[in-house]
Amino acid sequence: MGALGKLIDVALFVYFASMAIIAPLIDGQTSLPSGIYPTFLTDLKSKYIADFGDYLLMEKPHFLVGLVWHELLFLWPLSIANVYAILAGKSWFGTTCLLYGASVVTSMAAILGEMIGSGKASDRLLMMYVPFMCFGILAVLRGLVCRSTKNTGSVGKRSTIMPRRKLA
Repeated sequence: MGALGKLIDVALFVYFASMAIIAPLIDGQTSLPSGIYPTFLTDLKSKYIADFGDYLLMEKPHFLVGLVWHELLFLWPLSIANVYAILAGKSWFGTTCLLYGASVVTSMAAILGEMIGSGKASDRLLMMYVPFMCFGILAVLRGLVCRSTKNTGSVGKRSTIMPRRKLA
């Protein structure tokens, strides 16, 4: 990929690196016991909720708690793997990027659907969540482009396995 691909990889690297830190330290407070977090982290989350009016993090509906568990158990390890894959130039980055992006887009569709449908979200709060959807779409596109540019298919190639001969 050219310069645009490298620019996208840099943007995704910053996103994945930040999510590797934010997911367990900030988002994890939604589903894990608050006693395991230092006071400055719980204060930071409380300040965010007050500043942005994030009613979902304040009310903690069951679907959001489930999505946070999904983030901690599936997306967090993938974000760490993606950081490593970008730094080491691993060939499987496209696959993990596609998995991550599809999962984030699905989760964000549920969250944004609730926010827009309920009418409780301010424009400021929506503008806080929309970039996550955009990075999810970017990750999906990066995964699709990476996979489609490689000639790994067997179209036009003959099979190397010889058919069995019938015994008389």
